[in-house]
Amino acid sequence: MGSFSVPLAGFKGLCSGLLIALRKEQPLTAKELGTRFGLTANAFRRHLKELGDAGLVRFRREVRGVGGPVYAYSLTERGEQLFPRSYASPLADALEVVRAEQGSEGVVRIFRRRWEALADAAKPALATRPLAERARAVAAMLTDHGYMAESESASPHAVLIRAHNCALREIALRFPEVCSAEAAFIEDVVGTVVERRSHMMHGCKSCEYAAHEAVPPSDITPIGPQRAARFPAAQTIKGTA
Repeated sequence: MGSFSVPLAGFKGLCSGLLIALRKEQPLTAKELGTRFGLTANAFRRHLKELGDAGLVRFRREVRGVGGPVYAYSLTERGEQLFPRSYASPLADALEVVRAEQGSEGVVRIFRRRWEALADAAKPALATRPLAERARAVAAMLTDHGYMAESESASPHAVLIRAHNCALREIALRFPEVCSAEAAFIEDVVGTVVERRSHMMHGCKSCEYAAHEAVPPSDITPIGPQRAARFPAAQTIKGTA
């Protein structure tokens, strides 16, 4: 799985780690945070209180299965604003004009041009690289633009790319069509069909993209004659039989 680094001005150490963990997987209880960091829940409560007093973290009581209610922590809107946002109010106003004059496609076209420039610069060096390397490169580029992205290789021919922060959150809320430009960029650089499985604009914790590529014939081994008689249509992938 890939890694990412997000600069949080004024925060370091455990507080920075807490904020990033909440941004990735909120809501989380103190116990769940303790498990992720290898510390006790009590070790986190003081930090969570400090972040709460600063207006960055909030909590609510939740009932999870058997037992009493627990306190689940998440970021406030002020906490969300600590993470990169590649937008400005004048941009939103300008996009309103574009949509009024050119429709949603005009808005998407602006963002596609931005992503296409990045893709065109990256593709020559990645064209012959394995799928997992292309996915890691995409995650790194997204992270460089504030998306807190990572990649995971499910197999040599299947990957997942997750973005844990939306750098265009406020823009995407007003212009959800811009998300299609981001998906097209990922598909363009990865070089195969990409399916979006989750979407932060729909309340998910991350935007997750799954990519699969066809298995090369050299990786397919016909099965033996005895087994072929029993399973005439079967094939196996090298190393998995």
